[in-house]
Amino acid sequence: MKFLALNVLLISGVMNEYIVQAPTSLGIETRALFRRKALEALDQLLAAGGDVPFVIDCSGTRAVDSAGLGVLVLIQRRAAEVRLPVRLRGPSEELRFLLVITRLDDRFIFEGPASL
Repeated sequence: MKFLALNVLLISGVMNEYIVQAPTSLGIETRALFRRKALEALDQLLAAGGDVPFVIDCSGTRAVDSAGLGVLVLIQRRAAEVRLPVRLRGPSEELRFLLVITRLDDRFIFEGPASL
């Protein structure tokens, strides 16, 4: 297992999935770093063959604003360009609700129960 610790994110590459840890607060203050590091992780996955799931672990994410939502959509669009689905692991009820009311929920695969 390979780990790369960053200020707001943890990237883990294991044999059966590639995980990016979303920050506790995904918003205007954290979006630039998260976007850059998540896209770097996606590029690394694709360079390695891109044959494992790309997972964004949202289990520790407690707040998401419109900027954070925009970053998730940007990452999903980039992955969709190469036909790679994006999985959101452990998204909170707030995040699920935001994705549903903006009709973006069908762009992601949800894993695990919502955090309360």
